[in-house]
Amino acid sequence: MADSAWCDITTEDADQLVRFYEAVMGWKKEAIDMGGYSDYVVMKPDGTPVGGICHKRGVNADYPSGWINYFTVDSLEVALAAAVENGGAQIGKIRHHGNDSFCVITDPSGAACALYEKG
Repeated sequence: MADSAWCDITTEDADQLVRFYEAVMGWKKEAIDMGGYSDYVVMKPDGTPVGGICHKRGVNADYPSGWINYFTVDSLEVALAAAVENGGAQIGKIRHHGNDSFCVITDPSGAACALYEKG
């Protein structure tokens, strides 16, 4: 069974959007250097991470706009194969965060999410 582990949003202007969520939700931002621009991790006022706000460029250029939920799976390889075999599609390459691995997919309806394997 998959649990939601993270969410982020990919947008043309992450700088503007992060200001929106700071004002509306009271979130605080931490800039993450992406090599020439910054994406953001957003946190509750107590420092608890909520998710990310990312520019639709660089490693995120092929990601669909909008919020993406990251669901933990036991095996990324098995889950990706099942997604494709059951009418979904893999978006981009498998990426790594420390020892963890993830990949964005779309389901048969076209909705995006990410599969996330903890390493």
